[in-house]
Amino acid sequence: MDTAPRPLVLEFHEGDRSMSDLLGGKGAGLAEMTRLGLPVPPGFIVTTEACRAFLVAGGDPEGLWDQVDAALAALEERSGLVLGDPARPLLVSVRSGAKFSMPGMMETVLNIGLNDEVVAALSERGEAHFAWDSYRRLAQMYGRTVLGVEGSRFDDLLTEARAAAGVATDAELDDAALQQLTADFRALIVKETGHELPQDARTQLHEAVRAVFRSWNGERARLYRAHEGIPDDLGTAVNVVQMVFGNRGDRSGSGVCFTRDPVTGEPGAFGDYLPNAQGEDVVSGVRSPMDLSELHRRDPEIHDELSRHLAALEHHYRDLCDVEFTVERGRLFILQTRLGKRSPAAAFRIAVELADEGVIDLDEALTRVNGHQLTTLLHPSFRVDAAAPLAHGLAASPGAAVGQLVFDAATAMEWAGLGRNVVLARPETSPDDFGGMLASKAVITSRGGLTSHAAVVARGLGKTCVTGIESMVVDPAARTVTFNGDQVMQEGTVISVDGTTGDLFEGSREIQASIVATTIQESSAGTEVALPDDPTARAVLRLLEQADKRRTMGVRANAETPEEARTARRYGAEGIGLCRTEHMLMGPRRQLVERVVTDDDAAGALAEIEATALAEFTTLLEVMEGLPVVVRLLDPPLHEFLPDLVDLSVAASVAAAKGETDPVAEKRLAAVRRLHEANPMLGLRGVRLLLVHPEITVVQVRALAEAVARLLEQGRNVRPEVMVPLVAEVAELSAARERVESVIAEVAERHGRAIDIPVGVMIELPRAALTAGDLAAHADFFSFGTNDLTQTTWGISRDDAEAGFLAIYREEGIVAIDPFQTLDEVGVGTLVREAVERGRRTKPDLQLGVCGEHAGDPTSIGFFAGAGVDYLSCSPPRVPVARLEAGRQAVLKSASAHPTSDTR
Repeated sequence: MDTAPRPLVLEFHEGDRSMSDLLGGKGAGLAEMTRLGLPVPPGFIVTTEACRAFLVAGGDPEGLWDQVDAALAALEERSGLVLGDPARPLLVSVRSGAKFSMPGMMETVLNIGLNDEVVAALSERGEAHFAWDSYRRLAQMYGRTVLGVEGSRFDDLLTEARAAAGVATDAELDDAALQQLTADFRALIVKETGHELPQDARTQLHEAVRAVFRSWNGERARLYRAHEGIPDDLGTAVNVVQMVFGNRGDRSGSGVCFTRDPVTGEPGAFGDYLPNAQGEDVVSGVRSPMDLSELHRRDPEIHDELSRHLAALEHHYRDLCDVEFTVERGRLFILQTRLGKRSPAAAFRIAVELADEGVIDLDEALTRVNGHQLTTLLHPSFRVDAAAPLAHGLAASPGAAVGQLVFDAATAMEWAGLGRNVVLARPETSPDDFGGMLASKAVITSRGGLTSHAAVVARGLGKTCVTGIESMVVDPAARTVTFNGDQVMQEGTVISVDGTTGDLFEGSREIQASIVATTIQESSAGTEVALPDDPTARAVLRLLEQADKRRTMGVRANAETPEEARTARRYGAEGIGLCRTEHMLMGPRRQLVERVVTDDDAAGALAEIEATALAEFTTLLEVMEGLPVVVRLLDPPLHEFLPDLVDLSVAASVAAAKGETDPVAEKRLAAVRRLHEANPMLGLRGVRLLLVHPEITVVQVRALAEAVARLLEQGRNVRPEVMVPLVAEVAELSAARERVESVIAEVAERHGRAIDIPVGVMIELPRAALTAGDLAAHADFFSFGTNDLTQTTWGISRDDAEAGFLAIYREEGIVAIDPFQTLDEVGVGTLVREAVERGRRTKPDLQLGVCGEHAGDPTSIGFFAGAGVDYLSCSPPRVPVARLEAGRQAVLKSASAHPTSDTR
């Protein structure tokens, strides 16, 4: 076993893309491109091992700076330049680079190595504008990143400098203005921190590396990791790279591009370019960039060279690549590549088109998408009408959203916490806005392109986003936004944002179903449907078909009404896994339950309940003909169908004070008091209701059996099943099954034919999971009710927790996920696995389902696939998500079992 310590520093030529654990994604990409012979500036990587050691020890790991000095000496020898030497100045960038892309969440410092002497020497050589522009950038980044000066303070000074000079962009500031701006930045640093900008180049380097290490635990980085499910213990690498300068004149520039359109998935190079600018100008959005065609117009040879490199990278990585590049005085450098973040629409299209091109197969294409992305594509869009847009920008992340305008992240999070839909409007976003972006329905910015911070982060979050809205002026201080020069809107004004077209509309627009959702429903209707014109919808259909071929878990729906059942079938459901009989007693029918409880013509009320149930079961079974329909017996406590105890008590007290008597009211009050419970969630409900107050449940079972008998007599193929809820003790299930089967037998005898209705149990209590071996002897199937199983395992009420302390727990990092949205694998998951193992030990062919909403959660489906579940049952709109994710998990499981597969 190799016990040698992992290196703290590696040069680019010593690594490759397989080393992202150690080098981070950015460093592994630089190492790989170096191996491929692409024009990569030389440099070295301070590894994640060094970061983890720094964070654990709270200081520099032993030997770090010795290794950095050795790598720096090699870089100086290779470049012929020396860090801090005015005659031959080597300047470097210091950039973060974790294993998983976290755009803008950590820190970068450019132009390390500049000081007063170096700037003076460059100025004497005729490069004063370049020198002062670079120096002010160093002061700004170092002051904010290393010394902690508020970034907006630098932005304010920069805005004042542009105004004083009468120019619109930073690039237009002359030498004198840049020199004064640098002096202002440095004075601000001293005022805010008491420290000067260091003149020693090695001090700059060391402090910048430490700042990047510390940024791993910054608030926005932690928030991003929590949202994306990235572990906190990975740490970040630090990339130290020789600077190349896009701000060195008209034949220089910087850009960010993709090998395909990351919004639509359309083939062909796509991206932004800014002449005479550094890369941060493109990404930050402080200047609106140009299309890549501008580079082709300015320098076709460089454009052609870039196109060749993009093609080589996509061929090598077999996927969409995100590439940063700089042109310095007519020479092209590739600064970074990584697998590109893409919109959900682009993810599906790119995966299928790569399969069609023979780059990958359809199985691998299926692993390139996920249920979360499909969920976004099922979202609605705005209905087309004649309304004129309020403004137009760049369609940065697709979708349709309506909300109230807010102008900072804090307000967005506050208002969203109050249940409001908000649209975050900013001049441009920065990493500090991440929490507000996460809370918003949409993000809009007046500056920035399709590769700006706002665009990249919104696409990763699946948020609607429009950038580069040049007719929009946001004034966060005044809490206003102005469109087209004269239309002023206050904070709280409702607008509609179309991230697919880039249009903004005043007020709330009507929303329509997505073309993807419509296409899925049409294709599942059993009739020949022409492939849609929309390439994303075509791609989704292809991958759903592949998922259906590969998945081993069935997919059913939770549905009670005929319309829900029809919707479920249109989405491809293979049955109903949960029909909640209490839904037949909601609304005006609640009074039927009240009549039974108060003995107000109870027989007549029961007859009405039975007739209603017969009609609804009949229609439901007809709609789902040939497919299983699992009917759960009455689950909620009876008091949920009755008047409020407090209201009745107050009314009775008022009547008594007036000397009035009302025998009917008194009878109602007595009945409600008799059934009132301090903790009804754990009280008389489910199987206990069937055994103690069987009247309603019995007539519903009889109605189901009668519906089955009549349909069988018509030659219909129906497959009903009965599920007993909230069982904790095997004797409960045995007694309940006996009662249910006796009712079915009575109906079968009256019709003179056999009626086969399997009886199963809903596993939703910890004791049921732990006694699953005994329960299996009396059950034809199990279905895990993960909602109640989570409540009873955690000892918390879902409704109270989600609206209260659970949100605080997530903010404080006490819990990483909401266990009611994504299954708690450690606690609840252990109970599910135990129940599966114990149940099948007793009955090897025991059928197992999941009918909580976890069954439609893509992350949870991965767990169920490994636990041995036979089918999932979720709300009808989530059926396509469950189908896709079940197939994806089957492919991933197969790839894991055969590690030679190239499926990633």
